[in-house]
Amino acid sequence: MKTLVICSGGLDSVSLAHITASEHQLTRLVSFDYGQRHRKEVDFAEAAAKRLGVQFHLIDMRGIGAALSGSALTDDIDVPDGHYAEETMKVTVVPNRNAIMLSIGFGIAAAQGDEAVATAVHGGDHFIYPDCRPGFTCAFDAMQQAALEGYAAVRLHTPFVEQSKAEIVRQGARHGTPFAETWSCYKGGELHCGRCGTCVERREAFHLAEVSDPTAYVDPDYWTTALATRRES
Repeated sequence: MKTLVICSGGLDSVSLAHITASEHQLTRLVSFDYGQRHRKEVDFAEAAAKRLGVQFHLIDMRGIGAALSGSALTDDIDVPDGHYAEETMKVTVVPNRNAIMLSIGFGIAAAQGDEAVATAVHGGDHFIYPDCRPGFTCAFDAMQQAALEGYAAVRLHTPFVEQSKAEIVRQGARHGTPFAETWSCYKGGELHCGRCGTCVERREAFHLAEVSDPTAYVDPDYWTTALATRRES
């Protein structure tokens, strides 16, 4: 199956790219600059494309991102510390981000003769992001069948949608994903901060998967405090 992967440069999507390259015919990686403060992630996506020997498409969405205001990822709002599954993390929502990106991905796939668009949404995203949930992905796939009817047959591939991030780490490790060459931190500093929701989730996933975490964190032990605080609340 000729498959395009939506790749942010994060652990999940880079793992998906490596898995897809092994199990299907990976054709290209598509990444987006929407004005995110952690834009450095797209450099990791481009490096993954080079490593896997496929085309890399970087889509400039900065104009659109500027209009999707109110998120800590695109506005001058502090990214909160703590576990991903906390109410405070909703400030990191960029409204309709995945729906917009997937629409562009499907357009590219249809134009280039690809058969599937793969995205790395997973079970840990469901609490915060509505456009990462199974209801959305099923509805979006059905919508795209109508949008491309008679022109192209492209399906949405979401292998992680009911899985945990720890399971992604396990699968990524089995397929040789170079985890050190991925970027998760929403703060976009020199190193992963170790305190924001994505860093805490990343560190916890390696722990639960029993896979060595090669990531350098500014605060490598904060994740245990975040988990303890969540349990107490």
